[in-house]
Amino acid sequence: MEKRDYYEVLGVPRNASKDDVKNQYRKLALKYHPDRNKSPDAEEKFKEISEAYAVLSDEEKRVQYDQLGHAGIDQRYSAEDIFRSVDFDEVFRDFGFGFGSIFETLLGGGRARGPIEGQDIRYDLEISLEQAHSGLTDEIEVPRREYCSECNNSGAKPGTSPRKCPECGGTGQIQHVQMAGPMRFAVRRPCGKCRGRGSVIDKPCSACRGSGIVERHRRISIRIPPGVDTGSQLIMREEGDASDEGGQRGDLYVVVHVRPHGVFRREGSDLICRVDLSFTKAVLGGEVDVPTLDGSAKITVPPGTQGGTMFRLRRKGMPELRHNGRGDELVVVQVSTPTKLTQRQRELIQDLSRVGL
Repeated sequence: MEKRDYYEVLGVPRNASKDDVKNQYRKLALKYHPDRNKSPDAEEKFKEISEAYAVLSDEEKRVQYDQLGHAGIDQRYSAEDIFRSVDFDEVFRDFGFGFGSIFETLLGGGRARGPIEGQDIRYDLEISLEQAHSGLTDEIEVPRREYCSECNNSGAKPGTSPRKCPECGGTGQIQHVQMAGPMRFAVRRPCGKCRGRGSVIDKPCSACRGSGIVERHRRISIRIPPGVDTGSQLIMREEGDASDEGGQRGDLYVVVHVRPHGVFRREGSDLICRVDLSFTKAVLGGEVDVPTLDGSAKITVPPGTQGGTMFRLRRKGMPELRHNGRGDELVVVQVSTPTKLTQRQRELIQDLSRVGL
């Protein structure tokens, strides 16, 4: 079924403040919570308004939704990601009760949530303008959390095994029931004895100290495409930290930084450089050698060229990252005035001065 617009779901305008969104959600949530409203569609309605609130109350998610709609949320966030940042206890604190594991209800009628993904990693990579121009295939060394190979992520000393937690029966969660007037709330919290793992370890692995996770430096091959600029990101799926709970690995974000260049200045996909032009070449015109990232090239300057004149070399700039084209190179000539003259040169210039040049 196609999702409705989040603003329509909550009944707020698109310019609604964060407080307006919160107040409207609290009003609707108290109306449709399944423990209070026994109508058949109450639970689905409650999930719908809660999802809308979780997105519109988060500044980053709201911007993403305003720009790209539901596609911007669904492609970037899982159901867990959407609800994890919401403090439901804080939302309903003024009513004298907390919603606690309402998070579980939102994800599927009280079912235990799935394993949490590992953390994402950011790696800052500095490259030259030449490497940004041609692209780069390289290996980087990334420190990250990996599963312990000694105990195969069990956390137990080799030859032993974890045992089921006697406190939670292996579920990793303890359920508490709390009452608030006529309403009853089932609140699930991580088990304090096993810390949510569902098992206890009598003899921990010495390599990982019972965590099942170790720190390692891993060499990872990357390919930087031609045309990247400072701030460009390469996303390596599932190359981040391992999950403590056996979930999917996090992602690796390689953030590119292009070093300033001694000759070229970059503006988008165009390159700008300055080239000295001799006095006589400026007056008489002719061919001038200019640098490009592809090697030397020639431009023809007409007689009487003034300092500051710009010449364009088509498709000699940077590759365009999302297209097949290339930018241009803009060559700005600056006329260089000689400071040291031979006697003969001085006499010739004096002659030119006498005839009005």
